[in-house]
Formats: sequence, structure tokens, C-alpha cells
Amino acid sequence: MEYLKCFVVGGLICLIGQILLDRTQLTNGKIMVLFLVAGAVLQAIGVYGPIVDFAGAGATVPISGFGYALAKGAIEEVKSSGIMGAFSGGLAATASGITAAIVFGYLAALLANPKSKS
Repeated sequence: MEYLKCFVVGGLICLIGQILLDRTQLTNGKIMVLFLVAGAVLQAIGVYGPIVDFAGAGATVPISGFGYALAKGAIEEVKSSGIMGAFSGGLAATASGITAAIVFGYLAALLANPKSKS
């Protein structure tokens, strides 16, 4: 049942993105930024946390999940360290994921032997 919940929520997030691509003049980058900010705002008002609890990776893997993680880290750090925690909390909460993306992207580039498009 968890796989089904994950699939449905992740699919709905992707469906929203596809509708935005098809029905608006927004570019891929603008939609990604919109999703990232939406994840952060929804976490700040307390809506995205229950979605993550319900769907797990279906809500955390899309880019809106990154916004959620940034906001969650910042909010937790503000509670423990004060207002300066807003600047460091989000980065501390997402540092391992960012590092993994960089390392695995680099390893994939080494294995794929990419060529320049000149």
C-alpha cells in the first residue's frame, strides 16, 4: 500500500508539472523554481509535512521535496539557535543530498565519457 500512495502522490505532482508545461508559457526552469518555492511555503504553513508522512518518497523525491527539506531545516534551526539558524539550517539539512548529487553526477560523467557539442 505504501508503494501505491507514493506512486499516486508523486504522479499527481508530476501531473501538475505537465499541466503547467502544456497550458502555460512557463519554461522548465521556472516550473522547477515554482515547485521548489511551493514546497518550502507549504512546509512553512504546515501542509507539506503531512503529505510527506502519507506518501514518503512520493513527496520528497520531486523538487518540491527539496524545498520542503530546506524549509524544515531552517525552521528547526531557528527553534534551537535563533534567527541566525534560518540561514544555516536549510543548508545543513540538505547538505548530504547535494553532496551525493554532485559526487554521483561526477562519477556518471566519468563513466559516460561525455563529448562537447561543438
